[in-house]
Amino acid sequence: MAEKLKIIALGGLNEVGKNLTVFEYGADIIVVDCGLGFPDDDMYGVDIVIPDVTYLVKNHSKIRGIVLTHGHEDHIGALPYVMRNIDAPVYATPLTAGLTELKLSEHGLLDKTELVIKKPGETISLGCFKVELIHVNHSIPDAVALAIRTPVGMIIHTSDFKIDTTPVSGGMINIARFGELGNKGVLALLSDSTNVERQGYSHSERNVGKRLDELFDGCMQRIIVTTFASNVHRVQQVIDCAAKHGRRVAVTGRSMENAMRVSTELECVKIPEGLLVELSQIKSLPPEKIVIITTGSQGEPMSALYRMAFAGHRQIEIKSGDRVIISSSAVPGNERMVSRVIDELFRRGAEVMYDRISDLHVSGHAYQEELKMMIALTKPKFFLPVHGEYRHLSTHANLAKQMGILPKNIMIPDIGKVVELSGKSISRNGTVPSGRVLVDGTGVGDVGAVVLRDRKHLAQDGMLVVIVNLSSEDGSLVSSPDILTRGFIYVKESEELMRELKEVVMNTIDQSLSENVTDWTALKGSIKRSLSERLYKKTKRNPMILTVITEI
Repeated sequence: MAEKLKIIALGGLNEVGKNLTVFEYGADIIVVDCGLGFPDDDMYGVDIVIPDVTYLVKNHSKIRGIVLTHGHEDHIGALPYVMRNIDAPVYATPLTAGLTELKLSEHGLLDKTELVIKKPGETISLGCFKVELIHVNHSIPDAVALAIRTPVGMIIHTSDFKIDTTPVSGGMINIARFGELGNKGVLALLSDSTNVERQGYSHSERNVGKRLDELFDGCMQRIIVTTFASNVHRVQQVIDCAAKHGRRVAVTGRSMENAMRVSTELECVKIPEGLLVELSQIKSLPPEKIVIITTGSQGEPMSALYRMAFAGHRQIEIKSGDRVIISSSAVPGNERMVSRVIDELFRRGAEVMYDRISDLHVSGHAYQEELKMMIALTKPKFFLPVHGEYRHLSTHANLAKQMGILPKNIMIPDIGKVVELSGKSISRNGTVPSGRVLVDGTGVGDVGAVVLRDRKHLAQDGMLVVIVNLSSEDGSLVSSPDILTRGFIYVKESEELMRELKEVVMNTIDQSLSENVTDWTALKGSIKRSLSERLYKKTKRNPMILTVITEI
């Protein structure tokens, strides 16, 4: 029986982020992207979320390579964690490789990882697969789609893309190549679904440059601009505006400084000589001669803009009259943090320009007409929408039907579900281990459902600790119980309740002694139940209760 191509998504479906797709045929596996996701609101203390790669670790000997499509965190951010357990070469375009090097260096993995730089138009041979890199437009330079030649046919994985006819640099998406491949025959298309709900065409990045120029023109105040550190095209346009209007540029924020260093070394960003100044020099310049490019477009508490707004930055503080330009849109889930920073900026007297009141951001993802064009160019037999929540995938599937693809040839994939392709059919066949691995500090995967449940419990209702000293001879109380609370009530204002709770503990111990209970675990359980009942009756709350018994 002929082998079939397996396509297995370990992330990037029914969610935005955490992109990782596995292609497997016989004894060969290639991995496309290795991204992270951000924690949900109820994941207390969790820093990032990465895909479960148990399947890859189990089949590590089959992995011929990891191919990265571009340098965004949701496509490369999990790589340092995954490479701890997998030894495989990593292929990337120059800027993507530069950003990947930074991440691997931070984790001490750069010397242990084979990082191979490839340019758009080149082809990589990986076992039975041949992977061609195709230039696309996105909100970061050096982004590529992949044309994957497999034993069953040609697969095109667009990754994140848009069609920008007037890009800032790098040239327009290679539409001609997609058309050539479509004429030769494409078995399956995996296409970006992020913006499928938006009708028409996405706007060009140059539109933002025009708006920035308007905001620079005639402004006599200090200008502070924040955007995604990886949005190199946006940073270039800020630099161009600064040069045009006679301003010097200072950069602050670790990720922005790193991205600037890598992108200037690779000449993705061109900075006129003498334009950049150190932060320490800006005090000697008049406000109308300064532009500060900073991190913090998502309201992150540790970012430079946040620290400026809340007077926590060592060198810069927001002043009345500053013009702050937030050139990005809030990532879903970050709206509240962004709003908090904007409010504080207004409170300090700054003039704040952001996407709701000014055209300061364009998306890097294709709108409906561009998605239709990709389908029309490639003419795939089978279609799999990827990258997006379920409504995005479903809407994209319907779009494919409108473009003439047979409903039986369209499949909405799911994380961990194996999709099998032959030259004639598409089907589901089994599952592999999948899910979310939580990263908290240096711990990877040690925060599970039980820990999250406890953190949620503590966040909602607080904690109460009961300390009981019992006689080692007869088990009687040596002293009155001590009760400590955190995040539940303020003890000094609830002395009557505290006395009542101590009585509950003492009565429970007396009753247990009368029943000859000598097992401390059972006694702890009795104390917890008695306190829970009384607390809920009195307060309608269920704090976490910990009982500590000491024998004296």
